[in-house]
Amino acid sequence: MQTQRPGEFEAIARHFAPLAREGRFAAYGLRDDAASLEQRPGHDLVLTADALVAGVHFRPADPPGLVARKALRVNLSDLAAKGARPLGYLLCLSLARDVDDAWLAAFAAGLALDQAEFAVQLAGGDTTSTPGPTTIAVTALGEVPAGGMRQRAGARAGDEVFVSGTIGDAALGLAVLEGRVKAPAPAHDALAARYLLPRPRVALGMAAPRQGVASMDVSDGLVQDLGHVAALAGCGAEIEAARVPLSRAARELVAGEPGLLDLALSGGDDYELLFAAAPAAAAALVAAGEACGVPVARIGRLVAGQGVAIVERDGARRLLARGGWTHF
Repeated sequence: MQTQRPGEFEAIARHFAPLAREGRFAAYGLRDDAASLEQRPGHDLVLTADALVAGVHFRPADPPGLVARKALRVNLSDLAAKGARPLGYLLCLSLARDVDDAWLAAFAAGLALDQAEFAVQLAGGDTTSTPGPTTIAVTALGEVPAGGMRQRAGARAGDEVFVSGTIGDAALGLAVLEGRVKAPAPAHDALAARYLLPRPRVALGMAAPRQGVASMDVSDGLVQDLGHVAALAGCGAEIEAARVPLSRAARELVAGEPGLLDLALSGGDDYELLFAAAPAAAAALVAAGEACGVPVARIGRLVAGQGVAIVERDGARRLLARGGWTHF
């Protein structure tokens, strides 16, 4: 049973103003058209934005609290790749007509959980209605020591390629949720959870070396995203298939259906960190992962040439027909 959606300003006061009360931003109770931020000396601001669209980035029936947390976390993942400490975010909501007050309450509660976990604050935004699918746009702000933002550019042939955590869980989780892949209950639940709720590697992002390392987060598929890093370096890349870290649940599925490895390598929504590290920085990168409790695995290297090749155990090389997700 739907609960009537309140008016725009009532919804802001009821659900979102409480999220803007404490933090680095002066948000003025969300009663103004802007917020202010006094920037710390010796630091640069880092800004990133991502939008999630119902039916594209999340399923319309997904729990609204998890949708909210995913919308925030995909932006925190971008900040993590840049080595930034998160500060706060702006939120723009375009709400479909079927979004009611109960949905908004659960959505705001999800944001509150992650604000506490990641020490960020809502600083403002906008709310509108739309006849189309609900769209959630977040702009996140963070800070780095002056000149210390890690970029995806700057790698070179000979650098080693690393990833954090495990790869492919979210893509397999979506396939399981949609019934395209069958999985026993423990694996089903573990993989679905990784799709519904990413784990932005904020601590690792801040701890990883800032010199001799290029990085980005894995959002559109490992192969495709590594291709972006390699292209900016003017070279190609190799991924050693046997070195790609898979969770226990993913390994079970791939063991039963080896073709699912390609989905894991290209499916997207991992929100792990991808690094290209000069040999002199590699040990410090692995040590940063150990200090943060997040495994960092070497999976390949940047090489002369173009494109991203998968190297099998026997040394055979192959290219994926589809390296990752693209909207256009």
